[in-house]
Amino acid sequence: MSTALISHDSSLSHITPDGHPERVARLEHLLPALKDKDLLRVEAPEALDDDLRLCHPQGYIDMIRAAGPSSGFSQLDADTWMSPGSLQAALHAAGGALKAVDMVLTGEARNAFVAMRPPGHHAETQTPMGFCFFGNVAIAAKHALERHGLARVAVVDFDVHHGNGTQDLLRSEPRTLFVSSHQMPLWPGSGAASETGDHNNVLNIPLAPGTGGSGFRQAYEGAVFPALEAFEPELLIISAGFDAHADDPLANLNFLEEDFAWVTRKLCEIAKSHADGRVVSCLEGGYDLRALSASAAVHVDELIAAAG
Repeated sequence: MSTALISHDSSLSHITPDGHPERVARLEHLLPALKDKDLLRVEAPEALDDDLRLCHPQGYIDMIRAAGPSSGFSQLDADTWMSPGSLQAALHAAGGALKAVDMVLTGEARNAFVAMRPPGHHAETQTPMGFCFFGNVAIAAKHALERHGLARVAVVDFDVHHGNGTQDLLRSEPRTLFVSSHQMPLWPGSGAASETGDHNNVLNIPLAPGTGGSGFRQAYEGAVFPALEAFEPELLIISAGFDAHADDPLANLNFLEEDFAWVTRKLCEIAKSHADGRVVSCLEGGYDLRALSASAAVHVDELIAAAG
């Protein structure tokens, strides 16, 4: 069974102001790094309002639609900008996550990587922030629960920033386990270990600035992997941010490509034990272009190996 790569050209039409780290160049570097890999390549569809309402109220969706400019830029918060192509990109990013779940749960693919932007893990129920508009992975998790009838879905977020949006969207959903490892202190300031969700279904792993691959591996072996094994997920969703890389300009963790390969391999092993190998991975952060493309490449290599 194969690994699916889900993407859409709309990601290249989400323009941000000059100097913004979440820029078109991210995908222009990442996708060529995957060009020669053995992947089932699929276009991401648009998410519909019915899909977005799995996590966001209609009033919020309408607000995002209305905020899209006909020219130039509109600014939703200090870091989050929309251009004329941003809404379509955000809809395809959420739709790509939904498509990935459908493919993996129906057996079209063993696992999938959704290479789309804008990212999603900072978008809260009614608040766009941190470059994000819709909670892509949370919507995907709810889709798997509500429409595919799964009983347990785990989301693991190893982006350098806390996945505050995913936590907000899933904290009251007892059929999910949300795990986030992230640098602390760092924006957005949430993600303390004391934040455990409404049903003890949130596990936050704060990492001190300067933590490298050894500390990362110890944290996952000591806390994350046992929690996942105990939860026994029927689907594992990854928020794959690569901005914990030592070369990334926005934070101060010191992971290398081999650390991202290692955690992907270990997560796939857990998914094989409990979820028939079913893994959906969605791109989040990563702002050094070389580190992003190299890290995503080894991440996808591990997904391909696990699908074989």
